[in-house]
Amino acid sequence: MSDTQRTNLVIIFGGQSAELDVSCSTAAHVMKAIDLRRYTVTALGIDVHGQWHLAESAMAALDRGSDAVPDRLQASGPVVAASLALSTATASANSVVMPLLHGPMGEDGTIQGMLELLDVAYVGAGVLGSSIGMDKALSKDVLARHGIAQPRYHALRESEINPETLRDIVNELGLPLFVKPANMGSSVGVSKAHTVDEVIAATEQALTYDEWIVFEEAITGREIEVAVLGSLEPEASVAGEIVPAHEFYDYEDKYLGDSAQLLVPAPLSDTAATEVRQLAVQVFQALRGEGLARVDFFYEENGRGFLCNEINTMPGFTPISMYPKLWLASGLSYPELIDRLVELAQQRHARRRRNTAH
Repeated sequence: MSDTQRTNLVIIFGGQSAELDVSCSTAAHVMKAIDLRRYTVTALGIDVHGQWHLAESAMAALDRGSDAVPDRLQASGPVVAASLALSTATASANSVVMPLLHGPMGEDGTIQGMLELLDVAYVGAGVLGSSIGMDKALSKDVLARHGIAQPRYHALRESEINPETLRDIVNELGLPLFVKPANMGSSVGVSKAHTVDEVIAATEQALTYDEWIVFEEAITGREIEVAVLGSLEPEASVAGEIVPAHEFYDYEDKYLGDSAQLLVPAPLSDTAATEVRQLAVQVFQALRGEGLARVDFFYEENGRGFLCNEINTMPGFTPISMYPKLWLASGLSYPELIDRLVELAQQRHARRRRNTAH
């Protein structure tokens, strides 16, 4: 296949959020899995200062073979202007962008808005779906409107937080409870608080990441995850189960080691497995998912059943990440998963252009 026939895949990684390292690892493993017979690759890295770089070292490594690509890319290389770099990289009509950015300034609708203005196809949820999915407070409000069961929660802005409101939340939700920045992923800034003093300390920590904080009841139950893929007719993978090595599935478990157990498929009854897969699709659709997402649940077997924890509209693709593992167990290999995501991006872009061509 000639260069003109291959799809030009533009990978954006890095970013200014606390999840930069996750993004750099995700991008590396996606590049390792890309079928170079089908794609040409341009890699653009965003550093912690927000500068964009043409990641020449990553592209040179890929030219030598997937084994030469490091396990973590560096957001370095010649500095380029963001809009110019993207316009140049996507000059071919057969271009698709993979914005492999996690957290704020990437997974929250910001980069998606830029890509919409540039009129290019891109993988993942659109502006609205990305922004709602990133904001735990808003996504929980939307799920509540759709009647989807979830843990009890309360969201407050920094200006509303004081000793009295924190005491009210403890009285409402009980202890222990979780304290989370509303706009952050990968369990960054998340704490489990067992006392009022711990709630205060956890809130102070969470406020270093976001001015909106979500307080959530602690659930005693199993942690079940489902991968969703699609757009107009999304499909759910087999369910998987996380058995955390720590008190909850934290950043260390997710990305720095393999101490947590990932059970794929999850040991569920056929009825429960079907139910959680259907629920995952409902959550995906309610929150305007596109392309891909991982939907996380708590499972109270002898209580309220499945409770939606959150959606992740750009889940990690590292070797120990659940999303690719779930699809592999469902019969879709890593390279095939990338192919499908690219196809979905192209289809969505075609629909978008049709709907705006007036």
